Amino acid sequence: MHLLFTGKPRVGKTTLIKKLIEGKRRIGGFYTEEIKEKGRRIGFKIITLDGKKGVLAKKDFRSKYKLGSYGINIDDLEKIGVGTLKKCLEDKNIETVIIDEIGRMELFSGKFKGVVLKVLESQKRILGTIHRADIPFLKKIKQRKDVKVIEVTRENRDELLGKMKDIIF
Repeated sequence: MHLLFTGKPRVGKTTLIKKLIEGKRRIGGFYTEEIKEKGRRIGFKIITLDGKKGVLAKKDFRSKYKLGSYGINIDDLEKIGVGTLKKCLEDKNIETVIIDEIGRMELFSGKFKGVVLKVLESQKRILGTIHRADIPFLKKIKQRKDVKVIEVTRENRDELLGKMKDIIF
């Protein structure tokens, strides 16, 4: 069973995943973090569990792919994000693949969408986040019988940590 968290921005989805995987083995994948400047969010970075880092999106980043005021860095998404997901598929020691996030920015990449589908069809389990939007690609994933989507809120995130820690690993 694949487990995907959804919820409003900044509710703690990524933090929940990071706490759940703390000290765990046989995992791979990536998570995203905000890039801040003077306390304000100006972008997002992508960080693999084996330490590779890149810029996923940034304000004023020149790109033909834009979401609001953010320019999407397809090169880093594909080289780092897609690259690590492909490695996870090939590595027999990896059982759980972290994908944070399956969201609007990432959907600009056909390679990203393709590798996400491959991971879903593999013997690996996904622990990740998925955007709440009703976009056909996201809806297709959420409706799969092997996917459980859980809404994270400020009120339930701590409780979820306790419940999920025993279930996931």
